[in-house]
Amino acid sequence: MTMTLTFDAVSERTPGEKWRGRWLRSWPAYEAWFIARGGDDGPDRAACKAALARYMPELLPVHDRLVALAGGGDRAARFLSTWCPPRYLGGCSLAAMSDGTDVRLLRNYDLSPELNEGLLLRSEWTGRPVMGMVEFLWGLSDGINDAGLSVALAYGGRSDTGEGFGVTTILRYVLEVCDTVDEALAVLDRVPSHMAYNIVLADASGATTSVELSPGGGATRMPRAIATNHQSCGAIPDRGPFTRTYERYKHLSALTLGVRDLHTTFSGPPLLQDRYSEGFGTLFTAEYDPLERSLRLIWPDKDWYQTLAQFDEGQTVIDYALSDRSNAGSGWTKGTDWLRSAEVDWGHVGRDYAKGAGRPIETYLAELRRL
Repeated sequence: MTMTLTFDAVSERTPGEKWRGRWLRSWPAYEAWFIARGGDDGPDRAACKAALARYMPELLPVHDRLVALAGGGDRAARFLSTWCPPRYLGGCSLAAMSDGTDVRLLRNYDLSPELNEGLLLRSEWTGRPVMGMVEFLWGLSDGINDAGLSVALAYGGRSDTGEGFGVTTILRYVLEVCDTVDEALAVLDRVPSHMAYNIVLADASGATTSVELSPGGGATRMPRAIATNHQSCGAIPDRGPFTRTYERYKHLSALTLGVRDLHTTFSGPPLLQDRYSEGFGTLFTAEYDPLERSLRLIWPDKDWYQTLAQFDEGQTVIDYALSDRSNAGSGWTKGTDWLRSAEVDWGHVGRDYAKGAGRPIETYLAELRRL
């Protein structure tokens, strides 16, 4: 099992060669997953595009551009629409808090290091600045926009599905078209999710909330802006004892910390998970500040601060196998050759790994630079 994850920070105003390089790198694994999980039996390309046009028309030009960069294939178009995709699971703890002066949204992202893209992307795909952690190559698991609206998701603990979109695309859409929590709630009411997810939101006015999304549509407001991996409907959550969802929720319910100190509770038990070899560990803590339009990614030995106004591209490798992470790396490395990554023969990379002869991606880029 892979116990390291490379985190990349990338800025690309409109979808271009940087995104294409990421597609070439990631699509072989995603395509294999899509086929194996029955994606080819899902809605056809026309139905996927019609769903986008009905529910998220502002994203249609972005989707068309991404599909073109991906080669224009039918399977790529359906995958990128995320309309009625194969099911997928996850973990996570979320909380948002405001005291009239400060406001924060915190999340722990809990999963296997092998199953996260490790990509922080700043974009202006519909004309407004948005940054967040990418999933499914253009969706977001959490993020913030230029109005200060912040949002994050957690798996709702139920594996049943309904007709709807992958939730990461919905979060992307929320940040592209909404300024406030109230506007975001209106979107979540009308755009169906294909699975159960819990969403926490905060905005620059200090408004915070949490909603439970049901498979096939429906958004239930919750009394507190916290969430883990179960819902209030009474359904028994998947792997509840393993993920400790009830223990984590109880901890969040009893918090007495101030807003600026909220991040400290996400850096220790029971919220911080360390069972990486079992496929369930905290890959990062994200702290969003709607007033500063900022994100701080936090690990035990380091953190990294970005704002929409001052975003620096960079890279770091986190080793989750280290018991003492003080030697896991000195920080973010600037100057990664994102544009050249599109020239890597990613099929060759995949064959190398299949033969057990894989090398760090940076070595393939170094070979290109020597040509």
